[in-house]
Amino acid sequence: MTDRRGAGTSCGGQKPVNKILWQALTFFFLFATVSLLSLPQAAQAQSYTINSFEVEGNRRIETSTIIARSGIEPGQTVTAGQLNDAFQRLLDSGVFETVDLTPRGSTLVIKVQEYPTINQISIEGNKRLKDELLLNAVSSQPRRVFTPQVAEADADMIAEIYLAQGRVAATVIPRIIRRSDNRVDLVFEISEGTTIEVERVSFVGNRAYSDRRLRRVLETKQANFLRTFLRGDTFIADRIEFDKQVIRDFYLSRGYVDFRVNSANVEFTRERDAFFLVMNVTEGQKFSFGKITTVSEIPGVDAAEYQAALKVKPGVTYSPSLVENSIARQERLGIRQGVDFLRVEPRVTRNARDLTLDVEFVLTKGPRIFVERIDIEGNTTTLDRVIRRQFDTVEGDPFNPREIRQAAERIRALGYFAVADVEPREGSTPSQVIVDVDVEEQPTGSLSLGGSYSISDGFGIAIGLSESNFLGRGQTVGVTISTAQDSEEYSLNFTEPYLLGRKLRFDLGLGLASTDSSFASYNTERVFFNPQLSYAIGELSSLRVRYAWENSEMKQQDNEANGAVIASEIDQGERTTSSLGVSYVYDSRLGGLNPNAGVLFEVGLDAAGLGGDNKFYKTSARGIAQTRVLSEEVVLRASLEMGAMHWTGNDFSRTLDRFVLGPNKFRGFEPAGLGPRDLSNGQDDAIGGNYYWVARLESDFPLGLPEELGLRGGVFYDFGNLYNIDDVNTSGANIVGADGSIRHVLGVAVLWETPFGPLRFNFSQALKKEDFDKEQNFDLTIQARF
Repeated sequence: MTDRRGAGTSCGGQKPVNKILWQALTFFFLFATVSLLSLPQAAQAQSYTINSFEVEGNRRIETSTIIARSGIEPGQTVTAGQLNDAFQRLLDSGVFETVDLTPRGSTLVIKVQEYPTINQISIEGNKRLKDELLLNAVSSQPRRVFTPQVAEADADMIAEIYLAQGRVAATVIPRIIRRSDNRVDLVFEISEGTTIEVERVSFVGNRAYSDRRLRRVLETKQANFLRTFLRGDTFIADRIEFDKQVIRDFYLSRGYVDFRVNSANVEFTRERDAFFLVMNVTEGQKFSFGKITTVSEIPGVDAAEYQAALKVKPGVTYSPSLVENSIARQERLGIRQGVDFLRVEPRVTRNARDLTLDVEFVLTKGPRIFVERIDIEGNTTTLDRVIRRQFDTVEGDPFNPREIRQAAERIRALGYFAVADVEPREGSTPSQVIVDVDVEEQPTGSLSLGGSYSISDGFGIAIGLSESNFLGRGQTVGVTISTAQDSEEYSLNFTEPYLLGRKLRFDLGLGLASTDSSFASYNTERVFFNPQLSYAIGELSSLRVRYAWENSEMKQQDNEANGAVIASEIDQGERTTSSLGVSYVYDSRLGGLNPNAGVLFEVGLDAAGLGGDNKFYKTSARGIAQTRVLSEEVVLRASLEMGAMHWTGNDFSRTLDRFVLGPNKFRGFEPAGLGPRDLSNGQDDAIGGNYYWVARLESDFPLGLPEELGLRGGVFYDFGNLYNIDDVNTSGANIVGADGSIRHVLGVAVLWETPFGPLRFNFSQALKKEDFDKEQNFDLTIQARF
């Protein structure tokens, strides 16, 4: 029994122990759960009733301002979250370096440390760019609060300026030097680095045009050994974007309507001291104009008349600019016929089989919207009328978006403004628009220095001072001093592009000049006055009317004998020429249908005898035709120039009045090196002729050398004649070459486009000449502007 009872007691004691343990664990979990659930409520329930404030550390900022900025009102009960919001508001004010909020009973203690005041700003480490340029770009200013965020933004702006100069590796670090009275000196430490050049520009996907031809289009250039004077080979990111648009325009103007730039990748070289620029392009097919028709959706408007106004013909290489020009012609015809709100909509149909684009110009009525007014802002010097006259549209005219865009381009082309934005907006009613013109002026005055060299004139220096927007009137005033080894000229020029408010250009030139040439046995002095009026009579043609007054004299050179003709002309002393002339000019080299070809034709007549001593008629004409072939790599050019003078005075003409040919007109000969000559008195004087003509055939082409050298080759063939000495005092003279003969010259040239200016070496050999001609087998010319 005992044993059984004892055993039963042992078993019965184990069961209560487990029950107690289970109850303890259950209580623990319930307590933990309740505690966890009560914690957020306890934190949320923590609050402070603020009855007063203590502000510490402020010097510049008023205590009341800080309390107001915190957003807490006296007597307000706030939570910890609201205190954190107040902390953030004070910190975001941008005037405190540190902020601390501590509740002490019913008092909120606000401790702040104000940002210091900037004492001065300085730039260190810059050599390439001046302090003034960099300081003008920063927002931080002395006597203002220093803010690290603003200083960092200023450092980024300075780095952007260096990036625009091609210094990609430039770094800018803003540092502060603490001074007394909570002031700091802000210093921008600059490490300029080196200029990163573009070592190579190449293309992928181009088949119609070579890399060499496309590189000539881009503003970004490959580096060359003259890079000290060249900035086009510096890597500038914005320039790459501009080049992408330029290359696209190049292809579109040549009929490649599907052209696109897939990518423009810029990569460092292995040495990380230069860039490779690779443009991946898709050319597509070249399209030409197919059928060109005009239809009218306006009652009473004859489409045939508008079709006749078009200049573009089927078969011409397609170009968006030609379509735009055609639209402009038809809209101008509509204005002349009084058709208001005429809109021309080009509808293009692609013919993939024969690679043509049919264009149908649809004449429609646009919305009845008028120009309410044109508002001009930002022009402090330029008069409003100078900008306003670039618009063909005036207040009250029908609104034409295309004309507004063209006016904007004309304003930008003036060169008076760094920024010119032209935007239309809705006017006082939905049927009216206001055209806003916002401009930012830039300096328009310039001082230019120029140098030149030629075998005939030697070294020369030209100094020019000009203002292209004189007194804000859009007029040009310039003074030029040009001196060479054998000549000097001082001139004043004035241009009014809109005389009497019309598209009538007025030019005025006056000055004095003298020569002391080693190629002539006499010196000259002359004073001249030349006003001229020019106005367009067509899209590519203009008419010029001019008056010329000149007082000139031929003078004896020191210790120099003269032939009979020159001696008699020197004896005539001062003579005055007063002449009236007119010229017609047609030039399609820039605005014609073919971007690779064009012609220039000019013919003029001058009649002297409106007073003065000399009386004659002079006619002149010249024509130039130019085209590019072999994927535009080779330039072919042909020109013909001629002139004739008929003397009507009672006395004799002078060499100054007749035609004299030099290397600028006929290569291969000295100045006045061909034509009639006087061999009397042991002299050899060129005396000019009354008639001349010169034909020039030439070509220039790549030499296969690296493009960055800027070297091209050329060949030329000149032939012509200078003859007739009627009305020349030949008494005692020994004249040769009066009847003339055709001279032929063959030559080669090396053309070098340098940063200083175009340099040309001509090597020539006369195939046919006269024994008395003065041949010049080598000619070098260079002109430069700095």
